Amino acid sequence: MNTKAPVSSIMTTKVLTISPDDPVKVAKEIFDLNKIRHLPVLEEEKLVGILSGSDLLHFLRYLDKDSQEPYLNDLRLKNYKVGEIMQTELATVDEEDSILSILEVFSQNVFHALPVTRGDELVGIVTTQDIVKALLKEETEATV
Repeated sequence: MNTKAPVSSIMTTKVLTISPDDPVKVAKEIFDLNKIRHLPVLEEEKLVGILSGSDLLHFLRYLDKDSQEPYLNDLRLKNYKVGEIMQTELATVDEEDSILSILEVFSQNVFHALPVTRGDELVGIVTTQDIVKALLKEETEATV
């Protein structure tokens, strides 16, 4: 892998996003339907946070799983907002930053996704999974 190549060469460009005012239930449905693990949170087109599948699981652990009233968990998912459980301290990378720079960020931190920006605009997301896919593609092409 050419680690000097820009992040834009491996990032995901069709990014699903969510609003901080959306119910947590909506986020759960997006995660479940799309088999993704990170949702950038936008407020009026501005990146204000990120919600990971781990954040959602952490929240879900606190729901009453033994409740005699199953509708209560659904009610809680509808009443809590994404903004209440999202991460607001996040790193971003510019689309022209090198793959090496994101590898360094991933190696020094515990998160597995970085929103990719062009100025203030969200243009993609790069995850550890994107790196694995790029490496696998490169290896497969080399053996053909």
